[in-house]
Order: sequence, then structure tokens, then C-alpha cells
Amino acid sequence: MSEPVRIPAPEGVAPAAQYSHVVTATGRLVAVSGQLALDGDGRLVGVGDPAAQARQVFENLRRCLAAAGAGFQDVVKLTYFVTDMACLPAIRAARAAHIPDDRLPAASAVQVAALVAPEFLMEIEALAVVGPQGD
Repeated sequence: MSEPVRIPAPEGVAPAAQYSHVVTATGRLVAVSGQLALDGDGRLVGVGDPAAQARQVFENLRRCLAAAGAGFQDVVKLTYFVTDMACLPAIRAARAAHIPDDRLPAASAVQVAALVAPEFLMEIEALAVVGPQGD
């Protein structure tokens, strides 16, 4: 299986503390749609609680990646959509439970006016690359 190569600070670009500027990989692309803080029955987890919502979102991402034969070690890009940038510390803490600092993917954070319902504080999508089937 191809191991993603992370480039945290390309020459002439200021280092990033919370993500890698560039991640390259060869293999099969896995795109995971934006995940919300819904449990297996479709109920919102953590009303008004960014930490609880972030933990549930990362658990949903884990399950989606696993369904495609991937894991967080294969993630090359995360995109965070948040209704308030104050949610980012909770997202970083939930991410740290799944992705060590030396394996950070590329990332973008976007503050949005609203998500599908006002109770949702965040939505996170992932791109992963895994080796060819059978590797």
C-alpha cells in the first residue's frame, strides 16, 4: 500500500501547526461526504456541545472510512464546515484522538452561516487514498 507523504512546510511557505500544507499519495480515492453529529438512529448527539458533536462526527468518519477499506491513516484532506470558529479547538481534540500530530492531513476550515439545521455546529468531510484492492 502507498503511504501518504506529508509536506508540512514547503520551501517559502510558513509552517502549519494544525495541518500539512501538502499531502501526496498514490492509490484508490475514497471521498467521504460531510458527516454530522448523528448517531446510528439519526438522532443529534451533543445539542449545543461542540466537543460531543466533534467526537460523534469523527466516529462517523471512522465508520465511513472503514466501510471503504480505509482508516484515518489514509486521510489526505479534511474540510471543516463550522457555524462558529470557536468550535475548532473541540474539532482538533476529536481529531487528535484519531490522527497523531505527525500524520496530519491537509485541511481547510470554513465558517458558514448555517448547516442543514440550526442544531448542527459542524460538518466534516474527508478524502482518503488507499492502495489498490488487495494491497
